[in-house]
Amino acid sequence: MTMDSTGINVFLESPNKNMKKLILFAFSLISLLALKAQDNHNHDHADTTQKHTDASLELKETEYDFGKIPQGKPVYHFFEVINKGSQPLKLDNVQTSCGCTTPEWSKEPITPGGTSMVKVGYNAATEGAFDKYITIQYNGNATKQIKIKGTVWKAPVGAAPANPSIQFLKQQTQ
Repeated sequence: MTMDSTGINVFLESPNKNMKKLILFAFSLISLLALKAQDNHNHDHADTTQKHTDASLELKETEYDFGKIPQGKPVYHFFEVINKGSQPLKLDNVQTSCGCTTPEWSKEPITPGGTSMVKVGYNAATEGAFDKYITIQYNGNATKQIKIKGTVWKAPVGAAPANPSIQFLKQQTQ
């Protein structure tokens, strides 16, 4: 192979034309696969909600806004699940979109007309706005998605400043 003035290999001058075609084909295939993988990764969570649904599970609410919460302090919310079907409803799995969100739910079937709760906890490590998606899988392959959101404010570093009034009261009671 020869080099051009910029130092780039000029493989177009290579005597083996089949090798050139093979290299170009391999490069094109790898590029196409990389672009396709990136495209699949960037789909919004909202696009994947409720792929397989079943009318037997009803939620009182599908989204909860915690508002402003302090960094590093866990917060919790209960989502009420109602069985609107004529058969028992089983929550098979409740999956979160990250480790900072923790779900808890009963493994016992919900009787027709009965209710259960899904407890969702969130413990923020970083400040700023957040949206977290929780997928409820039930009755084998049916799913519904719920969402929590809010804004985390940075907690102050260290203990609270000393309060002279408290010191004065402590001296008075001794």
